[in-house]
Amino acid sequence: MSELRKVQRTPSGTFFVCLPKRWAERHGFKPGSVVALSETSEGKLLIDPEYGAELSPRTVTLAPTPYLSREIIAKYLLGFDIITIEAKERISFEVRDIVKNAVSRLIGLEIVEEDYSRIVLQCLLEPSGFPPEKILRRGYAIAAGMHRDVVNALVDGDLHLAKGVIARDDEVNRLYFLLVRILRTIIQNPSLSEKLGVRPIDCLDYRLVASLVEAIGDECVRVALKIVDLKGKTVAENFKKTFVDLHLVCFQAHEDALKAFLTGDVGLAENVRGVREKVEKIFAGIEKVAKEQPLDIMPNILAAASMLRQIYEHSVDIADLAMPRKD
Repeated sequence: MSELRKVQRTPSGTFFVCLPKRWAERHGFKPGSVVALSETSEGKLLIDPEYGAELSPRTVTLAPTPYLSREIIAKYLLGFDIITIEAKERISFEVRDIVKNAVSRLIGLEIVEEDYSRIVLQCLLEPSGFPPEKILRRGYAIAAGMHRDVVNALVDGDLHLAKGVIARDDEVNRLYFLLVRILRTIIQNPSLSEKLGVRPIDCLDYRLVASLVEAIGDECVRVALKIVDLKGKTVAENFKKTFVDLHLVCFQAHEDALKAFLTGDVGLAENVRGVREKVEKIFAGIEKVAKEQPLDIMPNILAAASMLRQIYEHSVDIADLAMPRKD
């Protein structure tokens, strides 16, 4: 709850505002106690009652349950630093495998202690060293590479390349989880918000864009799975050409969309939406060409083209989040 207090002034000209009594007592203030004042980019003053104090790591203890993997991921995303898995009796090999699998999906989380009934996980990352934009760019770079490779895999009938695309999706997911953790930490820590130059209100947009980038990666995986189902069967040259045409438009769309979001270029964002008619025209051509393909190939290649079109839709959603930057 907020309180309204009048600004007062001493005879010498110093402005001051009295601190709420209950708040000061709750933090153990005495005459001479020191607080830290910092100004945000929006002109607000933050008062830190624990000036100079080390932040205690956030800890939680979990019991082995059927949902242990989900619980570990949830606590990681919520910013817990130490996650302890503790059983009344011996922890089974199956549970240990579940823990190790969950740890492998989360950047910075490591097993630091382990005995017959207890496993201690610790996140070793310093949040201030991971700007959200840097994480988002890295995740996008991987997803964009998956997009290029999956198109080449379809055109060349390259099963090995398609399987490589599927494998890379894990890294996109790991970066997405890391970004969610950092964003939640920023929302809870105003000083970190200032240090990283990300306002709490921006965190929602970053979260949405990150989920759309992750969704682009997922669509690439779905295309790769269709290629695996084709088992090396090649498609007709006229389909290859039309499919590549669709790829080029969709790829440029998500490149422009991310750039528009990060720079606030609304003109570029409008360009992404403006190529919808072109995408639909090319897709209609693909549907026509697909009908001429053998029946054992047609469903898979048509589905692959639909997934590229869905990537374009994700690009539009990213572009819609582009806002003009204030000087």
